[in-house]
Amino acid sequence: MKRIGMLGGMSWESTVEYYKIINEEVKSRLGGLHSANCLLHSVDFGVVESYMRNGQWDDVARILIAAAKTLENGGADFIITCTNTMHKLADQIQNNIGIPLLHIADATADEIKKAHIKTVGLLGTRPTMEMDFYRSKLKEQGIEVIIPDEEDRAIIHQVIFEELCLGMIREQSKQEYLRIMDIMISMGAEGIILGCTEIPLLIQQADVKVPLFNTTHIHAIIAVEKSLES
Repeated sequence: MKRIGMLGGMSWESTVEYYKIINEEVKSRLGGLHSANCLLHSVDFGVVESYMRNGQWDDVARILIAAAKTLENGGADFIITCTNTMHKLADQIQNNIGIPLLHIADATADEIKKAHIKTVGLLGTRPTMEMDFYRSKLKEQGIEVIIPDEEDRAIIHQVIFEELCLGMIREQSKQEYLRIMDIMISMGAEGIILGCTEIPLLIQQADVKVPLFNTTHIHAIIAVEKSLES
């Protein structure tokens, strides 16, 4: 079993889900008392979020590169960054380590293509929705991306940082997310990407009439497959 390096803590709420999914999947595939061979480096999200909010991405990169090197030095065979937003820095992290980093958008694009879907709605933090680092990966695979309008992007972002990252699940926020998703569906979205690893804490497939792409689950399963490949 290859050793999975988990770069987590952004937030720890979603990192818990990664750890749970990865270990459940290893147990399902191998049976018995098997569990994942993994290392976790969990950073202080308070520091990371402050830098991110102030646009100090070089400082965020410094923290994440140091954490990735710790995982590599600890014997990880590859790394997953347990957050969508920080994949803005994926190339910088990859360029400073000698082991692969599995990109969450690549894994998600593969699942969308398997579902034969051409147009998706994207929910996530402001950087994930507004910057090109995530959407470009999807467009390279021929997938069109719809994002909410400015006001609704602000709502999505606020709920993530002021509620979900703190473990708060509110019905009012869920209804706002569902309203926004309905708008994107009316605009032609055939599926919705839950492009923040905290969103699945709030929204599940049973809530929506189109396929949801849970990036946390997709990314975690890809990590297990990489770990168990011969």
